[in-house]
Amino acid sequence: MYFATFEANVAKLYGLSMEEKELTKTAGQYDNIINQCREIFTKKTQDYGTAWRVLRTISIVDQIYIKAQRIRTIQEKGEQKIVDDIKGEFIGIINYSVIGLIQMHLAQDAPEELDVTQASAMYTVHLKAAKELMLNKNHDYGEAWRSMSQESFADLILMKLQRMKQILTNKGQTIISEGIDANYFDMINYGIFALILMDKNL
Repeated sequence: MYFATFEANVAKLYGLSMEEKELTKTAGQYDNIINQCREIFTKKTQDYGTAWRVLRTISIVDQIYIKAQRIRTIQEKGEQKIVDDIKGEFIGIINYSVIGLIQMHLAQDAPEELDVTQASAMYTVHLKAAKELMLNKNHDYGEAWRSMSQESFADLILMKLQRMKQILTNKGQTIISEGIDANYFDMINYGIFALILMDKNL
């Protein structure tokens, strides 16, 4: 109780409410994770080019599903036999979700091979939109995600993927629900939240 009061007084002294202080902290941690993910995306683009341009939406969904299911399996078994860790799988989920968004917004006649600068710029645009969505939702829900478990983030991502598969079965049409792009954005933010909570140095 004392420390909560002390933090509130410090925040007030420096002109920030506790809510504003938490949002500032979250925004900084969010940017740190984005930078890590972007670096991997850029380096892989340098190595492989934009080979992912051949993937259709269902293929991207399946790639994300494989990663989310592996996270859940490791969580349930409590061990793994392949070196790649859970952190790497969450980064993969984030980057494939961004790839999905890029694919959705590219014209049908866009070239398969994009240069690194162009691909990186597109990546940044979608991550900026994801961050804005996160900040708006945090305003309404507070920092509720900080009390969630890593298992919940994996389950929520798997749920989003099932919804996306159903939307694709319905030829991309929804009656009342959000579309494919909204689900990509949610998975990006779930992945980033999980990584923030995993990284004790943030």
